[in-house]
Amino acid sequence: MGKHIHYYMVDAFTGERFHGNPAGVCVLDEPLDAARMQCIAAENNLPETAFLLKTADGYSLRWFTPKFEIDLCGHATLAASAVVFNELEPALQEVSFLTVSGVLTVVRKGCFYEMSFPSRPAKRINLTAAQCLALGCTPEEVYAARDLLLVLHSESDVREYVPDYDALQNLSDWLGVVITAPGRHADFVSRYFCPELRAEDPVTGSSHCSLVPFWAERLGRDRLTAEQLSERHGTLHCMDTGDRVRIAGEAVLYLRGELCI
Repeated sequence: MGKHIHYYMVDAFTGERFHGNPAGVCVLDEPLDAARMQCIAAENNLPETAFLLKTADGYSLRWFTPKFEIDLCGHATLAASAVVFNELEPALQEVSFLTVSGVLTVVRKGCFYEMSFPSRPAKRINLTAAQCLALGCTPEEVYAARDLLLVLHSESDVREYVPDYDALQNLSDWLGVVITAPGRHADFVSRYFCPELRAEDPVTGSSHCSLVPFWAERLGRDRLTAEQLSERHGTLHCMDTGDRVRIAGEAVLYLRGELCI
C-alpha cells in the first residue's frame, strides 16, 4: 500500500493568487529519503518543493528544485510557514525551522510572515572578457556571494534584460545570476536567473540575503522595500540587522491535497 503525504501549494511574496512565487509544501509524518524527495520535486515541477517534518523544537525543513536540493530558499520557507500557521498550528505566532543553513525563525505579523535569514554580503569582483560576453549586458558593478550580483544603471535596464541561458551556463562558479538597480516605486528591484534550470525565478528570497546588505549600505538605511520584476512579480519588506536579514512577505494558499507515493 502506498504512502499518502499531505500537500499544499502556496503563492509566496504576494497577496494575490497566480502572482509571486509558487511553492509546494509536503508535510511528512516520518523521514523520507532524499532520492524520493527529489522525485516528488521533479514531479511537482515547481521552482521549489519544501519538505516539513515535526520535531521537538519546531520542524525540519528541506528544499528541492526539480533538479537538485538547495541550501537556502526564501519563498518556500515563507510558504512552509504559512502552512504551519494557517493549516497545522493556528495558535502559533512563531515557528523555527532546522535547515542546512541553520535554524531559521519565522514570525507571524498580521498578514505578513517575517523570516530571519543569515546575511550573505557579496564581495566586489572583476569578470573576465568571456564572462562579460556571456552576461549580454554591461553592469556598472559586479559582486559575488552564492550568486553573481550585477548592478545595472536603472530599473528599465533590469526590466528589459533578456538572458541567454546557453551563455549563462558558462558562469558555473555561481548558483544564479541576479541583476539589480534602484527602483522607481521600491528602494531596489531585481530579477534572478538560474542557468542550470534555464529559468527565471519569479521571486527569490535567498538572493536578498546578499541584496539587502548591499542596498542597505548603498542607501544608508536598514529598512528597505524590494520588488522582483518577473512576470508574476513579488514584493519583499526587508531589514538589515548586521549578521541577519529579515525578509517579510504575504502568502496565499492555492491548493491542498494528498500525494500518493
